[in-house]
Amino acid sequence: MILYGLKNCDTCRKALKQLPDFALVDVRSEGVPQDILSAALEKFGDKLVNTRSTTWRGLSEEDRAQSPIGLLQDHPALMKRPLISKEGLLFLGWDKATQEALGLV
Repeated sequence: MILYGLKNCDTCRKALKQLPDFALVDVRSEGVPQDILSAALEKFGDKLVNTRSTTWRGLSEEDRAQSPIGLLQDHPALMKRPLISKEGLLFLGWDKATQEALGLV
């Protein structure tokens, strides 16, 4: 059970508080394994890229035109967080739907 995110992200910290058995993988320092990233992109599509972030706003139009997987490899902080992997299933974000799917609500 792994939570991919940033160690200083408030949303990731909230999720970890409710998921003490999960390990945090900091995407800035450790990255996301290629197979997980590909599976997440297949499942969530463009929603995986956080276009509301300050990192996104700082990108040039040329950078923004890259494929989502290329963007996330070059700028891991662009990933919507957290990305949660549990027993082969992937969940994105920390909303009520994710919490319900994980059996927390």
